[in-house]
Amino acid sequence: MHGADRRLELGFLTFVAEGGSDGPGGALRDGLTLVQHAEDLGYDSAWVRVRHHEPFLSSPMTFFAAASQVTRRIALGTGVIPMRYEDPLRLAEDAATVDLLSGGRLELGLSNGIPPLAATLDPIHGASDRGFAGEAQHRIAILRRAIAGEPVAQAAAQYMGIPAGGDLTMTPHAPGLADRLWYGAGSEGTAVRAGQQGFDLQVSTLNTEETGETFDVVQARQIRSYRKAFADAGHSGRRSSRVSAGRIVLPFLDSRDAEAHQEFIEGYTSGMTADGRPTGDSPFPVRFSPVFSGDPDAIVERLLADEALPETDGLVIVLPAEGSLDVHRRVLSAVAEHVAPHLGWSPAG
Repeated sequence: MHGADRRLELGFLTFVAEGGSDGPGGALRDGLTLVQHAEDLGYDSAWVRVRHHEPFLSSPMTFFAAASQVTRRIALGTGVIPMRYEDPLRLAEDAATVDLLSGGRLELGLSNGIPPLAATLDPIHGASDRGFAGEAQHRIAILRRAIAGEPVAQAAAQYMGIPAGGDLTMTPHAPGLADRLWYGAGSEGTAVRAGQQGFDLQVSTLNTEETGETFDVVQARQIRSYRKAFADAGHSGRRSSRVSAGRIVLPFLDSRDAEAHQEFIEGYTSGMTADGRPTGDSPFPVRFSPVFSGDPDAIVERLLADEALPETDGLVIVLPAEGSLDVHRRVLSAVAEHVAPHLGWSPAG
């Protein structure tokens, strides 16, 4: 997949689910243990889902503040923060604080969010005349200015040592964080916009467009269009674009693994056709990624045939939402030992 002169980066993505006998506190501690385990295996990055009003991680920056103190090397990323309902200035403060605590290891992944959720979330977090996407993009723009250290307002009156009319910036400032912002895209249009805006790109297990082509073919085109937009906008003169792709990879080393993942696989595939099309109603066009499960050698063969992965810089192993710490540790170990080395990855030292 990646030649000798180009090393594949390897990450994982977890929900940090609240299930289990130890409750939410135990889930958070298990999440920290999983990040430490991945670092010990040589993984390059640890990513977390962000979910509000659900039994999953909702406060990624506080989680990463803790993770930054029990790890030394692994990058810590969000996949992704839905910005429609975030306070961009407070997020900028929290993200910069985590980045400084971690020694510059934060990778901040963003998205607009999921528009159909507006009917539920607008009454809680407030409606907007800009519309769902317009409000999300407005907040993303504010966040980027704040993280870059640009003025976010002018003081209306004397404020501490700042004179009336003086620039107000967010503190602390984390140098370099502005170049570690990602956007989670599910369509060619959003991928192109991410490139034009100078984001790095996350693609994962969901395409929000239906062209009749296979999942990986569509995603490969999204990535190529993103790279072109990034270059055409002039960002390549400042830095290289980065792309990561998420895949559900569940190696079965023995019967225990098949049993551990049977319920998830059956639940994931039950609502879709063999090629990833949902069998029920969907609020927008959608295609789901397949599950790469079973014999590790067979998984390697399937991943090598995935048309999108050669276009990327990193593979992110998407863990099932549910599952014990031991099960998830076993997945990460099996991937590191039996799958990723055959794709061009070597452990980070």
